[in-house]
Amino acid sequence: MATLHAPRAFNPMLLLAAAALSSLLLAATARWNGPPAPQFDSPVTHSRALQFEDTASGAVAVRDAQSGAAVALFEGEQGFLRGVLRAMARERKLRSAERHSPLLLQNHADGSLSLFDASTGERIHLESFGPTQRATFARLQDAALPATTTPPPSHPGDTP
Repeated sequence: MATLHAPRAFNPMLLLAAAALSSLLLAATARWNGPPAPQFDSPVTHSRALQFEDTASGAVAVRDAQSGAAVALFEGEQGFLRGVLRAMARERKLRSAERHSPLLLQNHADGSLSLFDASTGERIHLESFGPTQRATFARLQDAALPATTTPPPSHPGDTP
């Protein structure tokens, strides 16, 4: 004779375990894929193509890519400028892109400033690094005459 078993009651611990596992999988997927790429929706209002070159003296010369005219000469350490240019050069190397193509310094409708490399699609949002660092590039946007930049004195009262 067969015995009838009472139907088992639903175990809420199973639902809790399934929810925890789902949350863990979602978090792992987000961590693995990284954060979504930022969208840059503000239209470009002005753009200038610039060539950056190291000189024999160790300075960084900036030329207008259209005319070839000298725009600025950055002397001294210039850590931020060199760091930005290294980041762009690294991306070009990784993607086997043209090494000497110009970079586009772009003003946007929202007032932001970016450096864009059309050969790789990489964009560096310069305002993200603060007003002083942004100003390093902002003065290149409309510079008509060559300008020389020397590093500030390391201690007050020093002369460059």
